[in-house]
Amino acid sequence: MTILETIIIAIVEGLTEFLPVSSTGHMVITQNLLGVESTVFVKAFTFIIQFGAILSVVVLYWKRFFRLNQTPAPEGASAFKKFLHKYDFYWKLFVAFIPAAVFGLLFSDAIDAMLESVTVVAVTLILGGIFMLFCDKIFNKGSDKTELTEKRAFNIGLFQCISMIPGVSRSMATIVGGMSQKLTRKNAAEFSFFLAVPTMLAATMFKMIGLITDEASFNVLKENLDILLIGNAVAFIVAMLAIKFFISFVTKYGFKAFGWYRIIIGAIILLMLMTGHNLTIV
Repeated sequence: MTILETIIIAIVEGLTEFLPVSSTGHMVITQNLLGVESTVFVKAFTFIIQFGAILSVVVLYWKRFFRLNQTPAPEGASAFKKFLHKYDFYWKLFVAFIPAAVFGLLFSDAIDAMLESVTVVAVTLILGGIFMLFCDKIFNKGSDKTELTEKRAFNIGLFQCISMIPGVSRSMATIVGGMSQKLTRKNAAEFSFFLAVPTMLAATMFKMIGLITDEASFNVLKENLDILLIGNAVAFIVAMLAIKFFISFVTKYGFKAFGWYRIIIGAIILLMLMTGHNLTIV
């Protein structure tokens, strides 16, 4: 993979990671259009550069991300309850993270297999786009007063599992999950960003461990360290810009524009496949 290909794929990752359009799907498509061979390293690269994207969330929201609950714990609460009360924000992130962690470990091979298919990406882009045209009407506007309970956090985590199908979009699944739990679009989007940190960090570490523990892969990793550093740096910068744009846009206009975008891109891909263009990963 060349430096130029690295930068292009990282830009796509940064732009799409926090938008409800599927970053994985877009990177699969971009790899095909660039003619990048889907090696073990390239597959790992698409996960590892997510670290740059999640770092942008920590930097942009550092005051809210590094916070403890300063309100008094309920009277008569046990020591454990007091601990959970103090670390309430992190506890609910962990609760929301659990379903994806379990699902990912159980079905990692099936998920990797689906990453090989551009057809799967195209179909899920279209289906997700159709849903997004109506999701604002399906889920009534939430309230800023809605409390994010453990149950609501877990339910959002269940929605996140759907995003393991390439083309669905982790951002779309968790935002819709948040709206289904009566959160506002803005609050659902922000919790989606926060939830991305443990989820994507775990995925990145999982891929890194797989590379490090295999001698051949570890040598490839060392040889391409500059590629990984450039990819993370570019994804970090672009993701910061994308997050600021998305929060402002979705609060004002909702999800219809993203829905139409998904449908158009998915339809173009299917049309190219049906007319004999080879978009299958080599």
